[in-house]
Order: sequence, then C-alpha cells, then structure tokens
Amino acid sequence: MLTGSHLSHFEMLGQRFCCLRSAGLQAKENVLVSIRCHGQTIAAIAFLTTVEPTFRVRHDETPPGSYRWAHIGSDQFYIALQEPHLGANAQSDHRPYKDYGVTHLAWVVEDFDLVTERLEQKGYQKGIPVEPHPHRKRVYYYDAAGFEWELVEYLTEAPEERNDYA
Repeated sequence: MLTGSHLSHFEMLGQRFCCLRSAGLQAKENVLVSIRCHGQTIAAIAFLTTVEPTFRVRHDETPPGSYRWAHIGSDQFYIALQEPHLGANAQSDHRPYKDYGVTHLAWVVEDFDLVTERLEQKGYQKGIPVEPHPHRKRVYYYDAAGFEWELVEYLTEAPEERNDYA
C-alpha cells in the first residue's frame, strides 16, 4: 500500500523524484496519461486498483460532444486518464524501449510480495525481467491494455543504496 511517507516520492522513466518543501516544487498532484480507447481506461483503472486498493475513481466523465477523462487515485495524488479528442486519429506506433516517449510509470510500494501476489491472482503478465538487487525489489507488469507499470519496494532508507545501479 502507498503510504504518506512514500507519497513524497515519485518515479517515472526510471528516475526518482522527491518533492522537497524547501524546493520550488511543493508536491506532486497528478500524471496525465493519454490512452487510445475506452477499453484502455477500464484496463488502467482495474490494474491501479489492484496495485493500490485504496485508490478510487475520483472523477469519470465524457462531456457531451467531447472526450472521456477519468481521475483515479487518492486525496493526495491521482492519475488522469484521457481518451483521444473527438475526431483524433488515435494511432501510435510507439515501441517501448525503442522509440521516444513514456515507456512505463513506476510506483513505490510498501509490501511488494502482497502487491505482486494480487497481480498474479488476477492474471496480469510480467514485463521485462529484472536482475535481483540487495536494496530493492522491482518488477514490471502489463495491464490488460498493454501499458507497462513498474513496482519497486526499497529495502533501505539510504539513498546511496536505493540508487545503486551497479
């Protein structure tokens, strides 16, 4: 489960961001993910609520003559899912790990084994293999629409050990 102590950290594209009160960035609010279709919105919501059962759909709307957008998360943070604007050709030839663009989003979790067990029970498929590391557990999973998510549990508070890439 994501906790208050983990909410000060955000990981994306393999980089860990920490929101410090002394810096200009005060807190993270949301991440916007543009998705292709209704089915991807449903897949992302199902995956995220499996990873973090306390997440809820904060808003889900398709205004008349417009496109669907949904917010899923907590009171402190959410993922904004936006379907294509009307009339948009929502095709993508993005190849993860080969082309520019976001390949995956990463989440720090408190109980890695519990979260991965829930994902396995629901049949989610693992992504790229990960080498074992003495200071963190990591895994990649695909949601039902094919978007990749990384999960990491740090086994130490020491930044030099958390960020050891040797």
